[in-house]
Amino acid sequence: MTDHEASQQVHRCGYVAIVGRPNVGKSTLLNHLLGQKISITSRKPQTTRNNVTGIKTEPGVQMIFVDTPGLHLNQVRAINRYMNRAASTAIKDVDMVVFVVDKLIWTEEDERVAQQLARAQCPIILAVNKIDQLEDKAVLLPHLKQLAKKLKVDEIVPLSALRDTNLDRLEKLIVERLPEGEPLFPEDQITDRSSRFMAAEIVREKITRQLGDELPYQMAVEIEEFVHDGRLLTISALILVERDGQKRILIGDKGDRIKLIGQQARIDMEKLFDAKVMLNLWVKVKSGWSDDERALRSLGYDEF
Repeated sequence: MTDHEASQQVHRCGYVAIVGRPNVGKSTLLNHLLGQKISITSRKPQTTRNNVTGIKTEPGVQMIFVDTPGLHLNQVRAINRYMNRAASTAIKDVDMVVFVVDKLIWTEEDERVAQQLARAQCPIILAVNKIDQLEDKAVLLPHLKQLAKKLKVDEIVPLSALRDTNLDRLEKLIVERLPEGEPLFPEDQITDRSSRFMAAEIVREKITRQLGDELPYQMAVEIEEFVHDGRLLTISALILVERDGQKRILIGDKGDRIKLIGQQARIDMEKLFDAKVMLNLWVKVKSGWSDDERALRSLGYDEF
């Protein structure tokens, strides 16, 4: 290799926040960009509560993605205020932003995110997600032109995170805009989150997917035991709800629902941790936890 060729080989590294209102597909986008599941997903909005970091390392570049909770207008409960703080903080501390919106939809909450981003001091890419759901693709171009007039962004990329459509284009645009710098994480590390955090998130995802609208957001998961003895990983999780009725729904008839949640969570945990898992689940009523700042801190919602 000549000196000129060596000088051309710059390494890029930086933080990329994935932001948007709830339920536009931010977590799905992160998982598909990484090629593996880091952030939990469901059809319910506000599934993501914390900033979850996913790390993608390739020759010459390390992209550190931050999947943020959806920014939303309703801040009545303490946990909603926490989620908005988490998302807003991420915007200030990154090298670039991917702003995700849902196909042809533009809401008051999208407008709120756009207003926050107006103060951002970094490149912004607008990702118009779920274009696979459009029956008439001809309506997309006029919408993209409208967005280009409305928003001050560097690029607009129509894509489908779920179908992997145009993600290579998005990734190329991200890499081009990242600052030069050496990797911040080992090349085999895929998240900065602890194994306990990931285990709790898996349980929470299975509950959210199983129960749909039957269980509101007054539910949290706390890992009380995480012991790996070489052959077996024993995980004990406490599921907090706010009312006795929610506990009955979660446990189900003769315990069938909590058993199914445990089976589904264990399958994902064994894939993630590459170990045989014994999973124990308990449900406990703790009234008012989601609107109690001290209770939230004890559950790990204390970063901001």
